[in-house]
Amino acid sequence: MTIKDLQPALVFGIFDRICQVPHPSKKEEKIRKFLLDFAAEHGIEVRTDAIGNVVMTKAATPGYEQAPTVIMQAHMDMVCESNDKNFDFENQPITTIVDGEWLRADGTTLGADNGIGMAAALAALIDDKLVHGPLEALFTVDEETGLTGANNLGEGMISGTMLLNLDSEDDAELFVGCAGGVDTTCTFHYDRSMAPTDFHYFKFDVSKGLGGHSGGDIHLGRANANKLVARFLWTLMQTHELSLCEIDGGNLRNATPRAAHAVFGVHASNKEQVRVAFNNYVADVEGEYSDIEPGLELELESVDRPDFAVDSNTTRRLIEALYSAPHGVVSMSRALEGLVETSTNLASVKMQPDNQILVTTSQRSSVESRKWDIANQVEALFTMAGAKVTHGDGYPGWAPNMNSTIMHVASEAYEELYGVKPAIKAIHAGLECGLFLEKYPHLDMVSFGPTLRDVHSPSERMHIPAVERFWGQLRRILEKVADLK
Repeated sequence: MTIKDLQPALVFGIFDRICQVPHPSKKEEKIRKFLLDFAAEHGIEVRTDAIGNVVMTKAATPGYEQAPTVIMQAHMDMVCESNDKNFDFENQPITTIVDGEWLRADGTTLGADNGIGMAAALAALIDDKLVHGPLEALFTVDEETGLTGANNLGEGMISGTMLLNLDSEDDAELFVGCAGGVDTTCTFHYDRSMAPTDFHYFKFDVSKGLGGHSGGDIHLGRANANKLVARFLWTLMQTHELSLCEIDGGNLRNATPRAAHAVFGVHASNKEQVRVAFNNYVADVEGEYSDIEPGLELELESVDRPDFAVDSNTTRRLIEALYSAPHGVVSMSRALEGLVETSTNLASVKMQPDNQILVTTSQRSSVESRKWDIANQVEALFTMAGAKVTHGDGYPGWAPNMNSTIMHVASEAYEELYGVKPAIKAIHAGLECGLFLEKYPHLDMVSFGPTLRDVHSPSERMHIPAVERFWGQLRRILEKVADLK
């Protein structure tokens, strides 16, 4: 069985076409052309703004012109993570695999976040059997790395009063609130020195972690590869002179790092002590993570002497900062049981060609003051370590409106179809809804979607039966709104 055999055929057929079009964050040119071509193919009115967002519009079914205009919203870009370091997300299509009741990719992220939202919105626009009021479909750019499209949405791009965000990841759940977030970047400048000739050099590698979404999965307590590398280096540094030559880990601000490595040296007379320390460390990590990270691998191998080393002062400050930097859940919500309120993600560590080491973190909270509190804690720590610290603009949270008309319509639609009243929740992950609400405070919004698991990682998968329910719910919502006056 392949994706072409799946139901609903209209939705999966469009999703399959989306998978053939590369659409990494900040590289949306090809998927934008696909959308414009799709609109032309089906005679749909379409417009774009300066930042690259796309809006399609469809007139109401005759007789339903007075219904509220509904905006179906999804983002164009996808997180690009692969088990194959040579996979070219800018040019290669995503290969999909039907695995029982799940659809996954072949060793890469699937891009169901948020390709399935795009597919459903496009399907609704061309479904001639659907009765609906006026429709708009908004497709934003660069949601994953900066919410750039939502933040720069052009004036007059949308006119609707109800917005369906199609970017949630749990069937039978409706989301009416989300966390706000801000990125914090910490830059270390280092001096190069010759790597000591009387040292023995190792490469320490952490790989095959589960990673996952730094918002939606942060409560699972999965391993952060950057933290594991820093911990081992800090332990060695307590008893050995350490020469750090290379460090690298993580890629994306909104994904828990699955892999990281460091190249370092110790005096040749101490190399066996390092191997003993490594074996003890592996035993500790396996004891801590065996139940949630069964595939996690830690490796230590000897390597040739590198060309240079980071100066000892920066090495010490960097390792101490990385080891002590917070990561994970900071606090739980007292308003909604089970909801993470505040968290932080030690996202990436990258050596730059200009003798700089860039550390990127991402902070989230449903409470604005606590979002900035944890971001400021990160700033204070890395400032003490001698780094230059800057914060991004951030994005606002979305406060729940329990009197929302569209929330009640969406809940009734699901219950009518499937006999289950969906749970009403807020989500710790960031959604574009908060930014839309800043620009259009009149909007009545709800977020929903099919069940996705392990998004932002190569293990990403989508529950096939949930897609059919998602599609049915979307259609019923549009039908019910059409009857509103």
